[in-house]
Amino acid sequence: MIIGRNSEIKQLNTYYDRPKSQILVLYGKRYVGKTTLLKEFMEDKPGFYYCAAPASEKEHKYRFGYWLASLGIKTMKYPEFSEVFSALGRDHTQKKVIVIDEFQHIIKSCPGFMEELISFIHNSWNNKEYLVVLSSSSVEFVENTMVSKIGETAFELSGFIKLKELTFYDLKEYFPLYSNEECAYVWAILGGMPGLWACFEQKLSVKENIIRKIIRNNGPLHNTGFDLVSEELRETGIYSTILSALSEGKFKLNDLYDHTDFSRAKISVYLKNLMSLELVKKVFSVDTEGRDFAQKGIYAISDHYVDFTYSFLYKNLSLLDYLSPEEFYKTVVAPTLKNHVQRYFPEICLEYMVKENEKGRLAIKADSFGTWVGKPGTIDIVAYNEEGMASLGICNFDKPMFTYEDYEWLMFCADKAQLPTDEVFVFAASRFDEKLTLEGKVSKSLKLVLLDRM
Repeated sequence: MIIGRNSEIKQLNTYYDRPKSQILVLYGKRYVGKTTLLKEFMEDKPGFYYCAAPASEKEHKYRFGYWLASLGIKTMKYPEFSEVFSALGRDHTQKKVIVIDEFQHIIKSCPGFMEELISFIHNSWNNKEYLVVLSSSSVEFVENTMVSKIGETAFELSGFIKLKELTFYDLKEYFPLYSNEECAYVWAILGGMPGLWACFEQKLSVKENIIRKIIRNNGPLHNTGFDLVSEELRETGIYSTILSALSEGKFKLNDLYDHTDFSRAKISVYLKNLMSLELVKKVFSVDTEGRDFAQKGIYAISDHYVDFTYSFLYKNLSLLDYLSPEEFYKTVVAPTLKNHVQRYFPEICLEYMVKENEKGRLAIKADSFGTWVGKPGTIDIVAYNEEGMASLGICNFDKPMFTYEDYEWLMFCADKAQLPTDEVFVFAASRFDEKLTLEGKVSKSLKLVLLDRM
């Protein structure tokens, strides 16, 4: 059984068990694990899998014919789509699964494809049933373009499943030999993308995986971060400039304007495009009575591996070519890697608090979770409910020790945000100082949590 996808397998089986034929759209970012999920789902069912590539209509027909021939299914050299579907309708007694992966490539150049597909499943000559899964790694196409492309045939779709990234706890299960701290490093680098996890080897240290899999020019992840940007975007120079600036902490529109000399309007358009691809996010602060102290218009890279690429590789391309992989790691990566992990440590802590909330272990029953981004500082996690009660979380990975003064700073920020402090979680990767440890023992509202116990 694959890790972390029980819910999605159940959803797919629900569609499969429905009477009559169904057309389902399954989509999610590259490396999120769509193909692995579909292979698991199809294991005990009659099925057909085909992955499309960018091509002309005639080339698509040729590729279908070639693939069918390789499976021993006779058809024309350039079969019509109706002939392809008829060929797939042979030799099965139970409902058949037909997967067309990266189907957006067919939709873009074959205007009649959907009509032929719908005609096939509604008017099948042998009265058999099918679950057709149209799969795509282009989130932007499915969410913003697909319906206008396929027109009224969109009404024939049975449903959508968006495959989201896996969690930190899924990653821990995937890498059982790694400590929680090692998993935090992997999380900050690869995020919740199991397709990227598969490139790391547990028998190697995190350092060795970075050197062999990322830094070496023949490593499987060496160009992946750049490919994720260039695949669906033109003018990659402009996008790379913006991503590089964001990776350096230039999170506000004015900061990006000062760094790039692009107009604010132009930057806004390019940020919108990056957000539609889920490479960048706009960070919204929890709305409180202390909104005068909150920051607005903050942007950040949301794709972990793209962030790692632009934080370490992009701005150091000369050194990447000049130094050995080991020297590059020592010179470029090692000095600031822990600080880089700090960006994503709050995501891990948030998962912990969400789980505690589900088990009823928070002082409040939280309805929502967010972040307060303030001018004096940031409160990493704000769990709150409609009654105005809140549990707060502050997260430290890069400092060797979390001190009582750090805790006092959190309380100062909470005061400026006018947030209640019914409960305060302090998360750390290493240790707490003696004064804060003592405070944690005597205060019922203060919870001190170390990474190795999460």
